[in-house]
Amino acid sequence: MSDTIERIKCLIIGSGPAGYTAAIYAARADLKPVMYTGMEPGGQLTTTTEVDNFPGYPEGIDGPTMMVQLQQQAERFGTEVRIGMVTEVNFSKEVGGIHKVTVDNSKEIEAETVIISTGATAKYLGLPSEQKLRGGGVSACAVCDGFFYKGQDVAIVGAGDTAAEEATYLANICNSVTMLVRKDYMKASKAMQHRVENTPNIKVMYNTEVDEVLGDQVVEGLRMVNNQTGEKTEIEITGLFIAIGHTPNTQIFKGQIDMDDTGYIITEGKSTKTNIPGVFASGDVQDKEYRQAITAAGTGCMAALDAERYLATIETSEEVSA
Repeated sequence: MSDTIERIKCLIIGSGPAGYTAAIYAARADLKPVMYTGMEPGGQLTTTTEVDNFPGYPEGIDGPTMMVQLQQQAERFGTEVRIGMVTEVNFSKEVGGIHKVTVDNSKEIEAETVIISTGATAKYLGLPSEQKLRGGGVSACAVCDGFFYKGQDVAIVGAGDTAAEEATYLANICNSVTMLVRKDYMKASKAMQHRVENTPNIKVMYNTEVDEVLGDQVVEGLRMVNNQTGEKTEIEITGLFIAIGHTPNTQIFKGQIDMDDTGYIITEGKSTKTNIPGVFASGDVQDKEYRQAITAAGTGCMAALDAERYLATIETSEEVSA
């Protein structure tokens, strides 16, 4: 470990829309925020070719460019953006306590407030052909990317409520939707199953898995395999949506902060406050319902405001006690 320990007023962990928005607001509040980007600077949007639903971009913008601009805006107000991975935390449970953080297993930092914006990682099938075509027709967000396949034939993998909801969403804008369900039944609620069944342009294929995503630069088709008979079939599609869940990036916080049974950080009411005083959570790391860039940015703003108010309360208490 290093000999000198740095003290930071506001530490932001993670660099997606939530983290950068928190940084912008924290910097403008003179909290002198320091951000550690994590392993994927810019977050999930860096793997998104087109962002068409973020307000303020009438012509749309590609994800990486948008994240660069958010970083530049945060830095313009004084945010210090550092490349690095937070590898360990030791949160104080006392109001006004100092939170200890280790970066890259070597650098120790002390922070008066911490904003966790580490996001969530979409689960993929892990097929080489699927990974090759991410951004070229393979997506993990129908709401984000479905518009680009208006009037086209697409497929979706998944059997839960999210998959059913995204299938019906896609059915409203696409010509046809083929839904691949690995087992002989859907895990979705009965209401969502009925919605799928009553949508004429959704075809559900049970006991079916992806064998290979077809196409060189973009998705051109799908080879499927029946896991009961071994029979393989192919269909022509231009988009493949994976809806098999997300994993919140909260591993290093386990045992330090309250989470639900799937690993999402629990926040108080409509705030970004966690059960630890001075620690706040924003973006997909605490939101498993919406998972949109704009909602993540909104909670980033909230986290910075919550941190600012927390520090103001601590300072007022110290002045009174003095």
